[in-house]
Amino acid sequence: MAVSWRSWLANEGSKHLFLFLWLSLNVWLFWKTFLLYYRGLQYYYLHQMLGLGLCVSRASASVLNLNCCLVLLPMCRVLLAFLRGSQKVARRKTRRLIDKSKTFHVTCGVTICIFSVLHVAAHLVNALNFSENYNEEFLAINAAHYRGEDPRKLLFATVPGLTGVFMVLVLFLMCTASTYAIRISNYDIFWYTHNLFFVFYMLLMLHVSGGVLKYQTNLEEHPPGCFNPNKTLRENMTVPKAFQEPFPNHTTEPFPEDLSVPEPFVQNNFMRICSEEPKFQSHFPETWFWISGPLCLYCVERLYRYIRSNKPVTITSVISHPSNVLEVRMIKDDFQARPGQYVILHCPRVSGLESHPFTLTMCPTDTKATFGVHLKVVGDWTERFRDLLLLHSNQDTEILPIFQQRRYPKLYVDGPFGSPFEESLNYEVSLCVAGGIGVTPFASVLNTLLDGWKRYKLRRLYFIWVCRDVESFRWFADLLCMLHDKLWQENRPDYINIQLYLSQTDGIQKIIGEKYQALNSRLLIGRPRWKLLFDEIAKCNRRKTIGVFCCGPNKISKILHKLSNSSNSYGTRFEYNKESFS
Repeated sequence: MAVSWRSWLANEGSKHLFLFLWLSLNVWLFWKTFLLYYRGLQYYYLHQMLGLGLCVSRASASVLNLNCCLVLLPMCRVLLAFLRGSQKVARRKTRRLIDKSKTFHVTCGVTICIFSVLHVAAHLVNALNFSENYNEEFLAINAAHYRGEDPRKLLFATVPGLTGVFMVLVLFLMCTASTYAIRISNYDIFWYTHNLFFVFYMLLMLHVSGGVLKYQTNLEEHPPGCFNPNKTLRENMTVPKAFQEPFPNHTTEPFPEDLSVPEPFVQNNFMRICSEEPKFQSHFPETWFWISGPLCLYCVERLYRYIRSNKPVTITSVISHPSNVLEVRMIKDDFQARPGQYVILHCPRVSGLESHPFTLTMCPTDTKATFGVHLKVVGDWTERFRDLLLLHSNQDTEILPIFQQRRYPKLYVDGPFGSPFEESLNYEVSLCVAGGIGVTPFASVLNTLLDGWKRYKLRRLYFIWVCRDVESFRWFADLLCMLHDKLWQENRPDYINIQLYLSQTDGIQKIIGEKYQALNSRLLIGRPRWKLLFDEIAKCNRRKTIGVFCCGPNKISKILHKLSNSSNSYGTRFEYNKESFS
């Protein structure tokens, strides 16, 4: 399969270029900081004691500062939703980079892990060097108290060492719990351990306040390697009467011929003389400057989200659909959302700490304030939530009038937040592919088009929905039929191309009789032939840019991603987008 470089650059090139530039920036920052501590005169004495361990530890610390500063920004969901929905980011390519916020967050996390290993290894060497290279002449820069002191005391009996050990443990828990296997098998472990980031940042602030590594402050009065006659000569030599008077500072006069000068202090018959001992001072904790801004921004956003979601919503109806799917419709004052966005639901009676994201399947409009979500009952949280909402969890429940409704549990909604599917209405042609319950983000798009499609840029929509059983199509069968009839009445039957695929052929039957005749004719058996489908779409939309949106199994996503990057003879370019909750 030939690759279209233009399509590859549109889909993957920008992400790969950004990751390459980010990696280059980290390597450049590491190298520049390494050279600073290797060549810097203010670190001369410390470098003589610690060697390259000093350079590696400080260089890795600078990279950690940068990544710890930026790793929180992709998690500021309100900020990202604002940038996506405002006119501040007008270009679609730039907005698509916002969709890679999770990738950037993971990249920063991996970078933190890698350079933390370097940082820890360098400080282990430093602890050993502090003990072995103890020098009584420079007590100010010695972390050890005597020569041969156990290096483990520096790690477990000092604030920087102890906080460093705890930070390594926290980082290990967060990294291991973030692996794909754990996130899939037990999401709760990932959720709870990831919230240890706040403990990590508090330990980081204490860690940098120890001031173990110091630099020389009086370089002018005491250049490294200078000759101090008031100390060295009077201790080790007989000083002539001519030198009984105090020596002037920074004299560059040649030594008298009758003075025997030690070889290390002689350079071309001249030497630098000083009369002041070196003075050392701890660095101000620069890490505070790096992380204070993003950490405060993140905390302010979380406070804003808490205030915004503090009032519970009013549940107007609950519908139990086939195949263990539950629909919840709600009303909330001043709630506004765009099609394709998602919200985070929190029900204290189900779990006091857990919250889960769900894509909106119905957005509020100018004429109705109701919004809703569809959720698949597949885990403990959704099972308990269903049992609280339905009168009897084992039977279907239709919409009940307000006066007949049961007393629903309190439900809090945080959001809405942006997703790539907001862009589906901003293409002239869009291809939307859903697998099973992955249809939910497209349901809000279809609902929006039902209210009015002329005000959007979208002029043709290809909607592909793949399900295992025929009953799953009933989730949005009414919506699809209403939209189909509306477009026929407006003489735009070509506006939407609906294709429904039934992947399992056991028990084939019509969807629901004559009521869904429009969908029965579009029901196909088997799996889509993706290559032929892409070729047909490219042929019908020559030299156009088509937005490809997928929400479903990874297998389908990989196929669509590969086909979007492939070339075609019609000059059509496909831009791939995929659902990814931050």
